[in-house]
Amino acid sequence: MKKSDRIAGAQAILRTLGLPKAQQNQISALTLLALCGLQPGDSWTLAKREGRTVTKGIMDFIRECYRVRYAPNTRETVRRQVLHQFVLAGIADYNPFDPELPTNSPRAHYAISEAALSAIRSFGTSEWEDAVAGFLSHRSRLIEIFQRRRSKRLIPVRFPDGSLVKLSPGEHNKLQKAVVEQFASRFVEEPKLLYLGDTASKNLYIDADNLKVMKFPITQHDKLPDVVVYDEKRGWLFLVEAVTSHGPMSPKRVLELEKMLADCPVGLIYVSAFPDMAEFRRHSREIAWDTEVWIAELPEHLVHYNGDRFLGPRDRSPG
Repeated sequence: MKKSDRIAGAQAILRTLGLPKAQQNQISALTLLALCGLQPGDSWTLAKREGRTVTKGIMDFIRECYRVRYAPNTRETVRRQVLHQFVLAGIADYNPFDPELPTNSPRAHYAISEAALSAIRSFGTSEWEDAVAGFLSHRSRLIEIFQRRRSKRLIPVRFPDGSLVKLSPGEHNKLQKAVVEQFASRFVEEPKLLYLGDTASKNLYIDADNLKVMKFPITQHDKLPDVVVYDEKRGWLFLVEAVTSHGPMSPKRVLELEKMLADCPVGLIYVSAFPDMAEFRRHSREIAWDTEVWIAELPEHLVHYNGDRFLGPRDRSPG
């Protein structure tokens, strides 16, 4: 079978399975073929269900088997504009072979769903129409099951004011939960959460009005700390980095934030939060002086990286 015919067949499958027109293009068809592990000369009956990462499992397959090369930055296009819609439509599953993987895990993967696989294997046969009808009749239920399973894995975080949000699964967000619920309640006298990121959604929660009062450039999401908490009683702003995959409050990071917050009218406190002593020891040489260290497995204790005081804003006077 010619490559063009195989791609056209994949587009016909996507159209029949109810995908929107935007997900019936060539890149969507090639993604479907990669998920099924189908090369141009393979029979549709050889489609198989395997876990595939976006780059090595899907884009590399497309390049090697169909001689179509996409730029590295196309990775996010495949993820957001193809695979996300495949999952919602019940055509693909996200992390089916390891559901507890965090969102930013390098092992995050996709696989053709069992229901879609059954239909695709019958493409071009007399059983195709019945297989499509069966898939479509169960699609809503498949989507509901996926959403229900995902919601069970979300991490609930209770804010100081009692409100609740849910973070995507992963060690980083577990640590952020501990920062909000345990660190803030112990070391911030009147805590008010102003910002909370998420590995899946960088600006999960943002109090834009109060950050504006603090002269916080909220448009620079990529440079924001993981958690920002304001102490209303003492007028201190706690800037917290949750250290799992990324680094702590290093001299470079502190300098970057000091420049960004040069006009902030309140005292700034820089905190590196670690899940345990082992992670702290790994980064201990990177931590800047006059910053704080909090370790979730020892939540009642705080380490100050200096000897002249315990907890308070850094001196921002020149010289």
